[in-house]
Amino acid sequence: MVEKIVDRAITSLSANGVEINREHWFKEAMEAEKSGAVHTCQAIIRAVIGHGIDPEDQKHTWMEDAEACAHEGAYECARAIYGYALSVFPSKKSIWLRAAYLEKQHGSRASLESLLQRAVAHCPKSEVLWLMGAKSKWLAGDVPAARGILSLAFQANPNSEEIWLAAVKLESENKEYDRARRLLAKARASAPTPRVMIKSAKLEWALNNLQEALNLLDEAIKVFSDYAKLHMMKGDVPAARGILSLAFQANPNSEEIWLAAVKLESENKEYDRARRLLAKARASAPTPRVMIKSAKLEWALNNLQEALNLLDEAIKVFSDYAKLHMMKGQIEEQMGRDDDAHNTYSQGLKKCATSVPMWILLSRLEEKLKHVTKARSVLEKARLRNPKNPELWLESVRLERRNGSVDIANAVMAKALQECPNAGRLWAEAIFMESRPQRKTKSVDALKKCEHDAHVLLAVSQLFWTERKLNKCREWFNRTVKIDPDLGDAWAFFYKFELLHGTEQQQEDVKSRCKAAEPHHGEFWCRISKDIANWCYSTEQILLLVAKDLPVPT
Repeated sequence: MVEKIVDRAITSLSANGVEINREHWFKEAMEAEKSGAVHTCQAIIRAVIGHGIDPEDQKHTWMEDAEACAHEGAYECARAIYGYALSVFPSKKSIWLRAAYLEKQHGSRASLESLLQRAVAHCPKSEVLWLMGAKSKWLAGDVPAARGILSLAFQANPNSEEIWLAAVKLESENKEYDRARRLLAKARASAPTPRVMIKSAKLEWALNNLQEALNLLDEAIKVFSDYAKLHMMKGDVPAARGILSLAFQANPNSEEIWLAAVKLESENKEYDRARRLLAKARASAPTPRVMIKSAKLEWALNNLQEALNLLDEAIKVFSDYAKLHMMKGQIEEQMGRDDDAHNTYSQGLKKCATSVPMWILLSRLEEKLKHVTKARSVLEKARLRNPKNPELWLESVRLERRNGSVDIANAVMAKALQECPNAGRLWAEAIFMESRPQRKTKSVDALKKCEHDAHVLLAVSQLFWTERKLNKCREWFNRTVKIDPDLGDAWAFFYKFELLHGTEQQQEDVKSRCKAAEPHHGEFWCRISKDIANWCYSTEQILLLVAKDLPVPT
């Protein structure tokens, strides 16, 4: 009924010579959504979405419209736009993906899975859509359904490396190692790629079947003798060097090959070789990453002035590359040259005003110098330049808490959650800012807003830990590392928990899964992994160090 009324209204207006202004009507649709009239907002969108758009511009314009609505928090409007676009372009994978990401971030698991079912029916060759569907089922604990989706995905894409490896990961994560082994055997017969061979050897290595791992690597090297990682995994550094040398001849300006060669030498403590390679790379492929690796090597070897000289040289050429300014400022702080560091960050922010980490570094430097008011001012300016940024709000909250202003911190957190209502980092912090009796209620609110956010799941895991609900805690830690295996903090807290409450086998299990995941992110994780003193540490070494320093939740 609503749709008929809106259609008639638009038709009547057009017939009477009234110009249909899409922008105006989209605003009306957003207002309707805010007032709770979802059917009305969707009807308006469907009625005006095609007005004044040439057929060749439809897809591009509609995607921009959907993104604009989502940015304004009008998710039902965005959903209606994607729905209409898919009715016109049902075989466009890119539209299905955008619609799926909207459901993943702002919809329910049921709405996401329903959309993905329709997506794979229209785009059966799209691996990523199958994988998203399987992952959603897996995260919900429905392993048989995830297997079923991957089985259908195999039928549509029988030689897909990505689908084979996703199926192996599903079985490995659920400790079905024999299933994983059988899948890898089939994969080697069906899609024998270097990654499949490496995963096969890695599984046997993780299960301590070292001879079997070596046999698989020998078999792989016969077929893929020019794949350096196989030789490195086996420990044959000269062979790996030889392959990279041939790669240089074929791709003399490849940044990736230069950096792979530098990594090989650094990890084998051949620092002079690494330095010579970096000097050649700067002459042959002088990219920001090459310059950063050059400075980082000198910084790690405590040649601080040489590192600064390299960074000065790099900043002249790549002045808008934020990481160069940040690294320079951090080295100057290490040398006790706080005024120079302050100037470096300030100059860097003139060129890179959207660099959130650099704003935070400047604020922390002000705080270190006992200029709390200036630190607060820096963060306010940063939030103006970078609106709706949860990291900046989180830093503002923590600044107040570190300086004893609990009431101000609570007020800032309230504003932060208004501006960034779906920011998991903020909700995770907010849970532990509450008094103990209120934390459970806050965690329920957080899960309603961010049910798929690893930071929220980690905070809930810690909440169960404080209540001594150990089985629940372990279950939620498992959920957390499933949903985001790249979050090092989750692995470290999980490992610390098992050290205190688990068996030796459970501790080893978490450690081996963490090594396989090779996480790179997380506040506590990066504090250790990015400390220049630990630059060559393995995943296992970082895990042990992070877990050792972690506080037990209270």
